[in-house]
Amino acid sequence: MKRVGLIMDFWDFFWLMIWTFFFVAYLLVLFQIVADLFRDKELSGWWKALWILFLIFLPVLTALVYLIARGRGMGERQVETVAEARRETESYIRDVASASPADQIASAKSLLDAGTITPDEFERLKTKAMA
Repeated sequence: MKRVGLIMDFWDFFWLMIWTFFFVAYLLVLFQIVADLFRDKELSGWWKALWILFLIFLPVLTALVYLIARGRGMGERQVETVAEARRETESYIRDVASASPADQIASAKSLLDAGTITPDEFERLKTKAMA
C-alpha cells in the first residue's frame, strides 16, 4: 500500500531550504531598498511613493532596476549612516569616560539636593563613582 501524506524526502527538504534562503534574501533586499528610499534626502516624496508603488506591484523587476540605477548611492548612504552612528557612539563613550569621580559625585549631590534621588541612592552612586 502506498502511503500518501506529509512525508518529505531529502530532495524535497533540500529544495525547501534553497527556496527559503532565496525568499529571505529577497526580503532583506526589499527592506534595504525601502530603508534607503526613506534615508535619501535628495529624492522627492513623489519619487519615493512611485518607487514604493512599483515595489508593491512589480517587486522583483523594481528591486533589480533600483539596485542597478541607485545601487552606488545606496551604498554611499549606508556608509554615511554607519559613520554617523559610529561618531555618535564614540562621542557618547568619550562623554561617559571623561566624567571624573568628583563630577559624578557632584552630579549625584545636585540630584539629591533637588529631591530627585534618595539618600540611599546617593550613597550607592557615590560608592560606584569611587570604585
